[in-house]
Amino acid sequence: MSKDLEIRWHGRGGQGAKTAALLLADVAFSTGAHVQGFPEYGPERMGAPITAYNRISRKPIRVHSNIYDPDLVMVVDETLLESVNVTAGLKPDGAIVINTPKSVEEVRPLLQGYEGNVYTIDARKISVDALGKYFPNSPMLAAAVAVSGVMDQKDFIEQMRGSYKHKFAKKPEVIDGNMRALTLTLDAIAPALSGKKPLCAE
Repeated sequence: MSKDLEIRWHGRGGQGAKTAALLLADVAFSTGAHVQGFPEYGPERMGAPITAYNRISRKPIRVHSNIYDPDLVMVVDETLLESVNVTAGLKPDGAIVINTPKSVEEVRPLLQGYEGNVYTIDARKISVDALGKYFPNSPMLAAAVAVSGVMDQKDFIEQMRGSYKHKFAKKPEVIDGNMRALTLTLDAIAPALSGKKPLCAE
């Protein structure tokens, strides 16, 4: 990582967008980065739109506001594309990742004319295949790391293995499922990233 990174997450209550932002802050911190991971507080009820944020930098972070001009936007629920301007402020040389089985060509018309890099990942299929249930936060977390280049992917996998072992010490099947979700996502998004410079690269 050589460049500062700001991320905005869009999801719905109960989908894990806030958890993904906090996990990303934790693993980035393990690399020696200065980090922030926080939600935008509001009426946080199940299914209601929520926003969360990450700042990741090699220098101390002095700003504590919401993020208005992100480098990367993560959309955990594709239905938000119809009601929320998810690309508001998104830098032209940034990127957006959308959890959807649709192609980039299918979703781009919903992005308010955004012409930067767009990626899609079917987090539902990946999480159901890996965990037997729909938990999109692990696939979306892996996609954020892959697109941003905020840390080496092998280091990310090792850090997450340790994190899951601590969190799910008595549920090894949950650890294995989440690790599979991460690796499936990294494999799935790799072709779309081939030849492209990570957001964190100068």
